Amino acid sequence: MTYTDLIPVIRRLALEAGDKIMEIYNADDFDVKVKSDASPVTEADEAADALISAGLRAAFPDILLVTEEQAASHSQTGDTFLIVDPLDGTKEFINRRGDFTVNIALVENGTPTRGVVYAPAKGRMFYTLADGSSVEETGALDKQTPGDLSPIRVAEADNAALMVVASKSHRDQATEDYIGKYAVKDSKSAGSSLKFCLVATGEADLYPRVGRTMEWDTAAGHAVLAGAGGKVVRFDNHQPLVYGKEGYANPFFIAYAPSVTLKEA
Repeated sequence: MTYTDLIPVIRRLALEAGDKIMEIYNADDFDVKVKSDASPVTEADEAADALISAGLRAAFPDILLVTEEQAASHSQTGDTFLIVDPLDGTKEFINRRGDFTVNIALVENGTPTRGVVYAPAKGRMFYTLADGSSVEETGALDKQTPGDLSPIRVAEADNAALMVVASKSHRDQATEDYIGKYAVKDSKSAGSSLKFCLVATGEADLYPRVGRTMEWDTAAGHAVLAGAGGKVVRFDNHQPLVYGKEGYANPFFIAYAPSVTLKEA
């Protein structure tokens, strides 16, 4: 598999999954179940997962696939793997808030190197090109033919007036306390992996996450942010956030533009 092979496939599968998700989102009602970890799962999660998994396995049968909705994949490990969250921001979806995303990423040697983040309700799509740089695609978002691509880049942050983005569903006192260490011009809330993309486009400078996430929640956004010149580090020691950990659980982390002067935890 080459990056040139990978990108059109993950872009198309994200768009197809987005269509499936919106079909369910726009219905009068949809089923919501509760998983063993008490998190919600909808028929949209499951339909999008089935579509993406089938597409990836058909295109890249030799590459390990880890996906949120298939628990059996969580005990498998490898240096190179595809990792999928078919619907990140399920609570946003259930509450019909629109801040949910489709996420597909490639991880190599502990680092997400390529990925796509698609927010179907917002019509925003971000991904890495084969060369590793990141773009936002605008226009019709045709399945086969990419539209206009705008290169994206992190902002040159003003440390005296930072733009901060934080979780919409998980904004707690610990997060507020950490944000309080910075000189903040404005703070906004967003759901799902969109927060990484807002830092990638320069719409925000800093995204601290003081709460539980899994690697499938973050890998695609991490790849997009890295391709735009941004960084993701552990909250506790500011070392790079690595992937392929046992159980695929993340520590707390900070995603940011490198021009931000990070504060200690």
